[in-house]
Amino acid sequence: MLDLLREREVAAAGEIAAHFRRVSRPAISRHLRVLRECGVVTTHRRGKTQNYALNPEPLLEVREGWLRTFAKMHTDSLSRLRRIAESADPPADGAV
Repeated sequence: MLDLLREREVAAAGEIAAHFRRVSRPAISRHLRVLRECGVVTTHRRGKTQNYALNPEPLLEVREGWLRTFAKMHTDSLSRLRRIAESADPPADGAV
């Protein structure tokens, strides 16, 4: 759904549901409601049609938090590796 909204910018609920034929319309509606409640999609009504648009801001926040977590893990791992490498005695035969 998110990819569809990213590509189309705006789509009606029926258009979105048409792309997921194996999923019931009530399930699509529930999923869209959850996405709306967490701010990932925005809605506006045009006549009887409910239109959805992607709001990338919450996803960008999640991505940044995720990347910060892994960047810290990576930095910590490299620091540990450096300490181990610097404290280890070099092999007697000079092999690395």
